[in-house]
Amino acid sequence: MIYKEHDIIVIGAGHAGCEAALAAARLGLSTLIFTMSVDNIAMMPCNPNIGGTSKGHLVREVDALGGEMGRNIDRTFIQSRMLNTSKGPAVQSLRAQADKKDYSATMRKVLESTEGLTIRQDEVVEILVENCSDTHDRQDLSSVSELDEKTVENAVDNIVDRDVDNKRKISGVRTVSGNIYPARAVILCTGVYLESRCIYGEVSVPSGPSGLPRSCGLSESLRALGLPVRRFKTGTPARIAKCSINFSVMEEQQGDEHVVPFSFENIGKNMDREQESCWLTYTNAETHKIIRDNIDRSPLYNGRIEGVGPRYCPSIEDKVMRFADKERHQVFIEPEGKYTEEMYISGMSSSLPEDVQYAMYRSVPGLENAVIVRNAYAIEYDCIDALCLKHTLECKDISGLYSAGQANGSSGYEEAAAQGIIAGINAALSLLGKEPLILDRSDAYIGVLIDDLVTKSTPEPYRMMTSRAEYRLLLRQDNADLRLADYGHIVGLLSDERYKDVCFKRSMIASEIERVKTVGVSSSKEVSDFLSALDSTPVANGAILYDLIKRPELSYELLAPFDPDRPEVRPDIAAQINIEIKYEGYITRQKTQVAQFKKLEEKLIPPGIDYDLVPSLRIEARQKLKSIRPASIGQASRISGVSPADVNILLIYLGRGGH
Repeated sequence: MIYKEHDIIVIGAGHAGCEAALAAARLGLSTLIFTMSVDNIAMMPCNPNIGGTSKGHLVREVDALGGEMGRNIDRTFIQSRMLNTSKGPAVQSLRAQADKKDYSATMRKVLESTEGLTIRQDEVVEILVENCSDTHDRQDLSSVSELDEKTVENAVDNIVDRDVDNKRKISGVRTVSGNIYPARAVILCTGVYLESRCIYGEVSVPSGPSGLPRSCGLSESLRALGLPVRRFKTGTPARIAKCSINFSVMEEQQGDEHVVPFSFENIGKNMDREQESCWLTYTNAETHKIIRDNIDRSPLYNGRIEGVGPRYCPSIEDKVMRFADKERHQVFIEPEGKYTEEMYISGMSSSLPEDVQYAMYRSVPGLENAVIVRNAYAIEYDCIDALCLKHTLECKDISGLYSAGQANGSSGYEEAAAQGIIAGINAALSLLGKEPLILDRSDAYIGVLIDDLVTKSTPEPYRMMTSRAEYRLLLRQDNADLRLADYGHIVGLLSDERYKDVCFKRSMIASEIERVKTVGVSSSKEVSDFLSALDSTPVANGAILYDLIKRPELSYELLAPFDPDRPEVRPDIAAQINIEIKYEGYITRQKTQVAQFKKLEEKLIPPGIDYDLVPSLRIEARQKLKSIRPASIGQASRISGVSPADVNILLIYLGRGGH
């Protein structure tokens, strides 16, 4: 049976799929989202939290563009904390424990109530494409068939430039029952379900996470289309019954007294509520001995797992074997929700056999009588190499096919959501005949994430970290709205009301910074006593308020008593004023670096360039450039195997009119 055509089909309703589908539908495109289970939309199969170091940045950026993840975790969190508060603002980040069932149910409700968005529980097994190059050639050349030879030659050149990447285009998908759903664009958001299997010890179950069915057949369809498919692995720890845990020997981890929301639309609202506690304990020498004595029974080490695992979120076996000098590792005990006794054992994911898991967990203080509700397991799955994608997340060789999330080799809910909203936006913009949204490395962590994936690829599941961002002082989580609201509003996802608030915020910050440059503070006894109490050097002949704010021990807020003409300022605006003044020198330096970066990004490389004609390029550089086909000199310079000398040769070639 052939169903009616949709503008966009999204395959998968995880965190990438939800953002992609919502973005597309909210931009006015008829959107159909497929899921293996409507009861598990936006499921959290691993850790029951959103955010964390650098990941919180991504969530706030998704929100600033008009996405849903930040709003949904604000509705459903059971604990919220701002991490790294003792460090600078560049690395501070929100992290919230979710009630995972509530998070899923609430996101499902959002999807169900979105106009133009249809949910379908079914399995997609094939992506359908058609050859479009012949049609394009005929249509374009027919309009110049009566003209001179030179005009025809130029028309052919234009066709090559435009269609060099798009010889095929999406026509729809086929489901397991043989039904065909036509579409103008398809977004692949399959997560870890492609040919997945869950493994612990000798047990290997062909399934998705948490016992859900896996996707069979779609991997083969991707290979048939010529996409590079590879095998990755991730894992999850055991869930343990709360009643079997002795919390008295653990360190309690409480949420923040005053909650900072993820979504900027909730800034200023009272987010405080009763919160659940998390708990901290540690592995020990006995734990490590149990693991080492049984390492030959771990599928990770005996060859039964073929997929490549994550470097920065390793299993407990990896931690013990790779960091033999460590006497202990942190273990966080986290609730999965308000209405369940299951506790998540963060930091101890494993693929060891069940009997070893019991011994291992019970060696940890507080878990001596642990009762396992769900075993820890590793999961292997297929994904694509994102080198085959453009920065828009569209496939280079198939027009209208986009991919986002763990299907691209990344890990984490937040990385998935970030890619999902970009893929959804760009699929919609393309069908609407508008320019794509491409965030670069100086715009957002989202830009860093996507550029890393499509330029550098990743040999293991990719995890976002603050250290990956060259301009992280500019890309703070607290100013994501100021950085990205223009994009969100122009695209059409950010409401006029929210955008108006961001414009007011920008204006208030700028005017207040200029004002404090003119405010004098006297050298009175009151001022001197105040400064001395804070171990700050007194001012002999008075000072400018702007200069005092720059002192590490002082701040815009602390100096309010000596600024009688100060206007009423919201806390979030006051925080921005303080940061902009204190870090002015560093911010100015990074803005200069960004200007240099932009120059290389703006030097575009013609899509039809023949690298075999570029003289003096090294063989490796030539191969990498032909494979990745960078869009700009800046992107070319970040490709592994392309040296600065190769970039200079390319610049000279293009400068001489090479194409």
